[in-house]
Amino acid sequence: MQAAVSDRLGWVITVLAAIGIILSAVSVYNHYKPTPTEYCDFGETFNCDVVNKSAYSHFGKIPVSGIGVVGYIFLLLLSRVSREKKLVSALLIFSALLATGFSAWLTYIEAKVLLAYCIICLGSAACIALITLLAIVRHARTRELVF
Repeated sequence: MQAAVSDRLGWVITVLAAIGIILSAVSVYNHYKPTPTEYCDFGETFNCDVVNKSAYSHFGKIPVSGIGVVGYIFLLLLSRVSREKKLVSALLIFSALLATGFSAWLTYIEAKVLLAYCIICLGSAACIALITLLAIVRHARTRELVF
C-alpha cells in the first residue's frame, strides 16, 4: 500500500512539473513576442507583459522563464526515479526548495517592485510550491530518512 501511495505522489509531481514546463514555455514565448498578450491583461494589477518584459524577467540574455523550463524538466526527470533512491529523492527536495525560494523572490518583486502580477507566473509558483510539499511527503514515506 505504501509503495502505491509513493508512486501516486511521484506521478502527481510529474504532472505538476509538466504543467510548469508548459507555463514556463508560454512565458518564454510571451517574453519574446513583440505584441501585447491580451489573455493576460486584467488592468494594472494583473498584467503578464509588465512582469514578463521587465528588467527582472531575465539574467543577461536568458529569460527567467527559460530557466523555469529547464528546472521543471530536471524536476520531472527526478520525479520518475524511485523514491527508494534516497540521494535522488533528497536532490528532488533540495532542487524544489531552491526553485520555491527563487519563485518566492520573483513573487516579491511582482508585489513590491513591479506592483503587477502575472497569472502564468503565479500558476508556476503554485506548481513549484506543491512539488516541494509533495516531494517532502514522498521522501518522508521511505523507511529510513537519510539526507
